[in-house]
Amino acid sequence: MANTRFGIFFMLLIVLSSHMMVQSEGRHCESKSHTFKGKCFSNHNCASVCHVEGFTGGKCSGFRQRCFCTKVC
Repeated sequence: MANTRFGIFFMLLIVLSSHMMVQSEGRHCESKSHTFKGKCFSNHNCASVCHVEGFTGGKCSGFRQRCFCTKVC
């Protein structure tokens, strides 16, 4: 009886974790920051500026080191 309960609990755990992974993964859209000035050297600074612009994050990218804001589409 204990093995059956463990099996049911384990299967429920797998189903819930896979459902959460599907929800958390989505398409991420990028847009060049409109307010970030100069070269981008810190992802943290870029993300802070992007939060003010209404995005969920940001990262430095490209040869010219520009700040690109990101959000889930």
